[in-house]
Amino acid sequence: MAEQKRDYYEVLGVNKNATDEEIKKAYRKLAKKYHPDANPDNKKEAEAKFKEVNEAYENLSDPQKRRMYDQFGHNGPQGFGGGGNGYYSYTSSDFDGFDMGDLGDIFSSFFGGGFGGSSRTSRQRNGPIKGADLRYNLELTFEEAYLGVQKEISISRDEVCSDCKGTGAKNGTKVETCPICGGTGQIKQIQTTILGQMQTTRTCTNCHGEGKIIKEPCEKCRGKGTIRKQARIIVRIPAGIDDNQTVVLRGEGAPGQKGGPKGDLYITIHLKRHSIYTRKDDNVYCDIPITFTQATLGADIEVPLVDGRKEKYKIPEGTQTGTKFRIRGKGFKNANRNYEGDFIFTVIVQTPKRLTKEQRDLLVELAKTMNEQPPIKKKGIFG
Repeated sequence: MAEQKRDYYEVLGVNKNATDEEIKKAYRKLAKKYHPDANPDNKKEAEAKFKEVNEAYENLSDPQKRRMYDQFGHNGPQGFGGGGNGYYSYTSSDFDGFDMGDLGDIFSSFFGGGFGGSSRTSRQRNGPIKGADLRYNLELTFEEAYLGVQKEISISRDEVCSDCKGTGAKNGTKVETCPICGGTGQIKQIQTTILGQMQTTRTCTNCHGEGKIIKEPCEKCRGKGTIRKQARIIVRIPAGIDDNQTVVLRGEGAPGQKGGPKGDLYITIHLKRHSIYTRKDDNVYCDIPITFTQATLGADIEVPLVDGRKEKYKIPEGTQTGTKFRIRGKGFKNANRNYEGDFIFTVIVQTPKRLTKEQRDLLVELAKTMNEQPPIKKKGIFG
């Protein structure tokens, strides 16, 4: 059989007509007396007394809880023999000081479902909330992605109101806890039916689920606590970033609620198409035109790199069009793998289209020395 609780007034040593000040004074005296740190030789018994004193003060210091206790006692209207219409509105704060796991087990035995999880959800919903994340699309040139760049962007976002500091209340006033739901934003009711007792939960209509009441809204933000502004932000893009990759700026999103942190800003990169270069993984690709004589005799050429510099490269004699060459370490940087890709270029041999008579004669003589004959025109199979 469960131990009978002592009367809260008896615990604090005050009468039922005691004022709020008398209750507070009695609580402070007993809390100091039974604090575990003040009773090292009898800590276990002191902890029990201290908990009992705290529970009594918590219920008698709250006007709503005190009225409920004076009318129904420890059991509340849902206890056996309780009168009224079978409803009892309560909030999660009614159970502060109890072990919610044990309380859930108790309610399960009566209603077939624990209340502990519901109370925890209510507390989480009314606790600090992180601000919303924002997204932005940023277009870069091929060279900017290769070298890295610093950009200034402008985004529209909510920012904390400078007048009310995000409270939504007018200067000189404060946000008040909703007296109906006790700050939880929810009203829970227990109904007695022929099948037993059942609970329902609804949003508090007094505070619209916020748990707070603003009697005098801030004139600047009209009670929202935030103002829409254009924010200019410096973004540092690392060298080697690829198309559709994302840069995350922590804390540059929307402001949080109820003391929560700001959200983040996600910037997705989009690369412009380049007229010369293409990219695959961390390698850069391009075509380099060379002359007929350079391909035949071999030559030292200058290859234009993405960063604007030129790299000398020796083309061997007899190079055929379409041959690929590789310059190692001149591609895109890869920050995750700490290395650079390669620069791969394909030579395109340009055949001369217009020759002077002298040039043509020279080529004919060259062909003779190589036992080659100029092409002979023949009819094709199609006539």
